Amino acid sequence: MSDPATHEPERLRVVLAKLGLDGHDRGLKVVARILRDAGMEVIFLGLRQTTSSIIAAVEQEDADAVGLSMHNAGHLTLGPKMVRALADAEIDVPVVIGGIIPPDDEAELLENGVAVVLGPGASAEEVVQSVRDAVAAARP
Repeated sequence: MSDPATHEPERLRVVLAKLGLDGHDRGLKVVARILRDAGMEVIFLGLRQTTSSIIAAVEQEDADAVGLSMHNAGHLTLGPKMVRALADAEIDVPVVIGGIIPPDDEAELLENGVAVVLGPGASAEEVVQSVRDAVAAARP
């Protein structure tokens, strides 16, 4: 995707957050740097965010995607909750979840509207491409 006036690639804007009480943010900081180094604009909300605070940031920053880091076993509850909250707010941006997600839970997250699930072994290239692909798939 590019800006037709300048022929430069579009700079994606991604909100990154820890939803709920999960206090482990090192992985999210690494992802923030990976996305930034790939030319994306990162809006880093950090720890202990709510669906409302994430939605407010997405609206204010006109974000293209939401990235959530999950390490507290709340992914099956919190991931779909974020997807529903965005839909209720009539915001059509993909939700990408990364972290400690058992492989058996991935299909359920995808069935409940999460665009991409990335595990701890995901490479930097896979993270960047997954976000780009999720944004592209969400656009008309």
